[in-house]
Amino acid sequence: MGRKLKLTAAEKWVFMNGKQVRVKREPTIDGILVDEFFRMNTDPVWLHQNEMWEYIETEDSENS
Repeated sequence: MGRKLKLTAAEKWVFMNGKQVRVKREPTIDGILVDEFFRMNTDPVWLHQNEMWEYIETEDSENS
């Protein structure tokens, strides 16, 4: 995998109401949101062992 890209100063900070504030961004893995990364790349057994049941897709969740 490639190196982790760091945000530039312009991407981290913006001006709001005349003050410079830090932009809050959701955490990502290789540019993909963490939740989406887990859904795409994990094994149901690993998810169960690590108590991450909300990411396990079942027949019920696919029909909803």
